Amino acid sequence: MKILAIETSCDETAAAVVEDGRRVLSSVVSSQIDLHVRFGGVVPEVASRAHVELLTPVVAEALLEGGVDGKEIDAVAATAGPGLIGSLLVGLSAAKAYALAWQVPFVGVNHMEAHLHAAFLEEPDLALPVVVLLVSGGHTLLIAMEAAGSGSDGFDLSGGGGFPFRYRLLGQTIDDAAGEAFDKVARFLGLGYPGGPAIDALAAMGGGDPRAIAFPRAMREEGYDFSFSGLKTSVINHVRKHPDVEVADVAASFQEAVVDVLVTKARRAARALGARGICIGGGVAANSLLRLRVIEACVEDGIAAFVPSRAMCTDNAAMIGVTAWYRLRADGPSPLDLPALPNLALPFT
Repeated sequence: MKILAIETSCDETAAAVVEDGRRVLSSVVSSQIDLHVRFGGVVPEVASRAHVELLTPVVAEALLEGGVDGKEIDAVAATAGPGLIGSLLVGLSAAKAYALAWQVPFVGVNHMEAHLHAAFLEEPDLALPVVVLLVSGGHTLLIAMEAAGSGSDGFDLSGGGGFPFRYRLLGQTIDDAAGEAFDKVARFLGLGYPGGPAIDALAAMGGGDPRAIAFPRAMREEGYDFSFSGLKTSVINHVRKHPDVEVADVAASFQEAVVDVLVTKARRAARALGARGICIGGGVAANSLLRLRVIEACVEDGIAAFVPSRAMCTDNAAMIGVTAWYRLRADGPSPLDLPALPNLALPFT
């Protein structure tokens, strides 16, 4: 089964062709960073208008690279939520139109669920249960991902049966998401947008000392919820009090504090659940220090570390395609009147 998948939840216009839920025939992503950088963040109206202009050529390129045409597509999928309402509507409307024109099923996909599945495209033998640390600009979630069936502990590619996974929410941010904190701190430090890559690059290449400033680790030893608002405020107060401080040291120390909390909680959750591994996903999962620390922690604890490539961490349509394959098999097609759902939540058990 070949699925054309479309992703337009925020500021990336993406399309991919995925075969049988695991083989990526093509994956095309058109970034809008240059459009939003002067505003210091994503402007919803600008994003949605850009999707209108970019989506048709992106889909055409995905089909060309995948070596297929409309007659060979078996289903069309698009992100239904969460995300920006205008951006979501562009992708959903296009996907429904393609599905109608080609007379194939349409599948609406949960963007956050797709991030959970991104690792399976590169690690198809990933054994469950795993603890997934899902970190992005809008979300910071710690999730237990388990096999739904009693007899399976891995990624079921047999082609029949119901949905093979269930999710349990272990913890989430009570204020700012990790990616949001990165963007706000970067903006305050004058590092530009997007903030996460800017701080990562400065900390790594700018010679910043991650131990230079002892920023607080809020709730580090308390449960599985996260809080980064206080850390952001601490960075601002420190710089105002010490205006001559090295910006690289601030960036490195801030990043160290965020990663320390994220990895400590994920590690503790994996031990408590007897998880076989820790998996990371979402845009912040592209952070070099987070990737390194997760691998180090898993090696030390004797469990697997599942760190997707950076292309699979950031928004892309390939992950939409793999989730659509499972949802279509388990739940059937989505109705063509499915609305955009900007606040769509994960289906936790």
